[in-house]
Amino acid sequence: MAQLAPSFDGIGIANLPNQRHKIVAKRGAHFTIMVVGESGLGKTTLINTLFSTELSPPKNYNKRHYKQLDKLTEVEIIKAELEERQFKVKLTVIDTPGFGDYVNNRDSWLPIVEFIDDQHEAYMRQEQQPQRHEKVDLRVHACLYFIRPTGHTLKPLDIEIMKRLGTRVNLIPVIAKADTLTQNDLFTFKQRVRQVIAAQGIRIYTPPIDSDDENSEHARSLIDAIPFSIIGSTEDVRTLDGRTVKGREYIWGVAEVENENHCDFKKLRSLLIRTHMLDLISTSEELHYENYRQAQMETRKFGEAKPKNKENPKFKEEEEQLRKKFTEQVKAEEARFRQWEQHLIAERDRLNKDLEMAHSAIKQLEAELENLQVGYGRGTNRR
Repeated sequence: MAQLAPSFDGIGIANLPNQRHKIVAKRGAHFTIMVVGESGLGKTTLINTLFSTELSPPKNYNKRHYKQLDKLTEVEIIKAELEERQFKVKLTVIDTPGFGDYVNNRDSWLPIVEFIDDQHEAYMRQEQQPQRHEKVDLRVHACLYFIRPTGHTLKPLDIEIMKRLGTRVNLIPVIAKADTLTQNDLFTFKQRVRQVIAAQGIRIYTPPIDSDDENSEHARSLIDAIPFSIIGSTEDVRTLDGRTVKGREYIWGVAEVENENHCDFKKLRSLLIRTHMLDLISTSEELHYENYRQAQMETRKFGEAKPKNKENPKFKEEEEQLRKKFTEQVKAEEARFRQWEQHLIAERDRLNKDLEMAHSAIKQLEAELENLQVGYGRGTNRR
């Protein structure tokens, strides 16, 4: 039997990644990122810096002290299409203005958590439909949580919402405005944040490390940098050595955005875009969405609607205030009624006492009258 000559090209299986590359390059990608944190921490600036374009105009904080009446966290959706080297990405940025801006921030995380769950629910409902060609997908692939650079540790509000976000989405903690801390204070602050995250069991996104991968060292450097210290700026400034860079200019010098000695911006950008965007997307679909779908399918029948939460957080505080006001009014009315009742009892006792005194006076007068009549009768008999 004649032997076939070995083919150095193989049968073509090794060409599958090239085919996949063509499909992905043609379709593009969809990436959804959420930013959560207090106002004034530079969330909008960082997003604009990350993608080198003005996706969202800067916020106006001139009237920041005028608080809105309804203390509720809002959800704003910004959509854009970015293109680089003929590859398109449909980017969705979800902002959460109003979070953590009040003295009483109880349940301020509910709109954020409910939005994430609602996107999983909406996608699951679309998968159950007969026609699934055009599915609207707003599932969050990455959530940047902005930590205020206090230099101490995480606040109770940070811990509460990070616990809830970590089980639903790829949570990436970042320290905002890192240029407000010295290098020593920043290092100590990072250590304290890591300790609290570990002690509280908060789940955060960590890049996968493959020993066979040439990028394993880079992944370890990203893990060591968590929480990322960031500086956001879209302005071009000139350094002392004549370079023009993105950064912030101070009296003592320039804080450069892309200088790894100043902040972790380049590492964060690498994690979100350059090296781990696909892993963030797949983790959202294969882990967080599947966990939600499994939990819902275990408690609901196929096609059954999700039970609605009857509690509306928007009116919960107003309802408690009205209940408190009503209770105070009832107590005031009860106190007034008791006072009026005591007044009636005292008036009744006074009238009873006056009546007894009148009865005694009448009896005394009757006795005197009887004595007079007896005395008058004796005088008549003597005559």
